[in-house]
Amino acid sequence: MNTMLPADGPSAASPPRDRRAVWIIGALLFGSLASALMQSLVIPIQSELPSFLDTSASNASWVLTATLLGAGVTMPLVGRLADVLGKKPVLVAAASVLIVGSLVCAVSDSLTFVLVGRVLQGMAMGYIPVAISMVREVAPPHMVNSATAAVSATLGVGGALGLPLAAWIAQDHDWHALFWVATALAVVMLVLSVVVLPNTHDAHPASIDWVGAAGLAAGLVGVLVGVSKGNDWGWGEPLTIGMIAGGVVVLLAWGWFELRHHDPLVDLRTMAKKSILLTNIAAVLIGFGMMAQSIVVPQLLQMPEATGYGLGQSILAAGLWMAPGGLMMMLFAPVSSKLLTSYGARVTLAIGAAVLALGYVAALFLMDAPWQLMIASCISLAGVGVGYAAMPTMILSNVPPTEASSSVSVNTLMRSIGTTVAGAVMAVVLTSKTMDLGGYAVPTQGAFQLCFVVGAIAAGLGALVILLAPRRARDDAAALAVTPDTAPEAELEPAATR
Repeated sequence: MNTMLPADGPSAASPPRDRRAVWIIGALLFGSLASALMQSLVIPIQSELPSFLDTSASNASWVLTATLLGAGVTMPLVGRLADVLGKKPVLVAAASVLIVGSLVCAVSDSLTFVLVGRVLQGMAMGYIPVAISMVREVAPPHMVNSATAAVSATLGVGGALGLPLAAWIAQDHDWHALFWVATALAVVMLVLSVVVLPNTHDAHPASIDWVGAAGLAAGLVGVLVGVSKGNDWGWGEPLTIGMIAGGVVVLLAWGWFELRHHDPLVDLRTMAKKSILLTNIAAVLIGFGMMAQSIVVPQLLQMPEATGYGLGQSILAAGLWMAPGGLMMMLFAPVSSKLLTSYGARVTLAIGAAVLALGYVAALFLMDAPWQLMIASCISLAGVGVGYAAMPTMILSNVPPTEASSSVSVNTLMRSIGTTVAGAVMAVVLTSKTMDLGGYAVPTQGAFQLCFVVGAIAAGLGALVILLAPRRARDDAAALAVTPDTAPEAELEPAATR
């Protein structure tokens, strides 16, 4: 069935088209937000996981790391599958994987099964970049920028809002309730994906580079595990060095293989285009900036008042003080849309990185009360929201449609690498300057201030890097507009109406 606009003008068809688009974008937003919540789902119970799972603290820390690894190693493959098989089947599959992963965790009390479930939850985060790339196909031209901004922001919003939500659930209920709630969200996500999302004709039949997928996964696991565990194992230990160095070697071999493959998992020649390369570098730096404040500010809020600078907040209270920052990312979606339309993705991304850096500078002078840190976080996360909105626009305007999902997935992976590096760097900084408090070593105020300085520098570098990208003769955002003449057939027809 063809739903293209009639020849006599758009006025009669535009309102129904817009209403359908709102439903579809709403489904993509919900699914992306539910997937992103998995990032911070277990943070409030991290200290209690050893007793819950009858294991050591070191082993229990893998419950958080497992999700990061699951997301990192599968995002490029999920994006490539979406380009080859079509976006809707992959989105439905991702929602199904999230249901299975959440159920496994909800009924388990052993570390092994919880880790399996958490890896599956991480794999389901591949939903987000595919949803971002689908927006271009389903949104009317005047909604593309705002819809892209909103869906892209969920990657940060989910992590920020997940903390207070998980803290509240864990405080009043058994820890398994976290995963039952995740299961319920995943079921709704699956239903919406099946019923609301359209069957767009966006598949581009090609072979899947399974060898390349395995090589990329092996290399990323080595690097990400080495970086995320380096502070626990010791940065000079053979295991840490071996994991990172081995991962780098595998990734170099993978790159050599991909460049010679006729149908690669990731087209490295496309990724090497100056605009895309610099956008992905900026993604690492801005991802670093987002996670740095998400790690540092809650710890500062929860530090005992006996330190002389700590604010003595509970886990739940700290999460609630952080929640407005997460909402700020979503509220800035319309602002991002206007910036994209007026100035293009390149300048918008630079503005977002600069605002993020400004938030860190503000935090240096706003450490005396929870509400002050909330203001600093709101500034920082407003910048992240603007930057996250501009990234996929920059990517999608510089890649062919056949590589849309895989390219956005690589960009999302770069953000995840930035968050992983931030966790490692912040851990090193916070343990570099400590003081004794009742027999325990805790970070000094200077350590927290140094974290803010490092975050500001990373965000500032992100702004400078993206400004090095070449200017475009036309606005980047305009390249995303899907006109009636180029819209995929049946692009806004939900499956339920077929």
